[in-house]
Amino acid sequence: MPIDLTQVDWFYVVVLALVVFVASLIGNLLSLHHRVVAAAVSAVVFAAVFVGLFYYPHHLPLPTGPAAQKAAAPAPAPAAPAPAAPQRPRNPITDITPPAQQSPAPAPPAR
Repeated sequence: MPIDLTQVDWFYVVVLALVVFVASLIGNLLSLHHRVVAAAVSAVVFAAVFVGLFYYPHHLPLPTGPAAQKAAAPAPAPAAPAPAAPQRPRNPITDITPPAQQSPAPAPPAR
């Protein structure tokens, strides 16, 4: 069997099945037995109840996802080592601006 039934979070499955059942009942009652309208209303009611039940912070002990997904979450990557201090350049001149114009050197005295 491709599905390992021992890994299924049955509480989560039962809670979702009950939410779908209640949403279908409400959809059928509100649609007056029109199938397409009942399906649309059921989907909207299910989405509203699901978001309210599983994402609203009411502090109930309900699962927020299957346990298998929590166990299969990847571990955080190890931190990269700190980079070494940058090496200083061998050339002591760090200024790249051109040198200022200097006046020509004086000519040596004639003999």
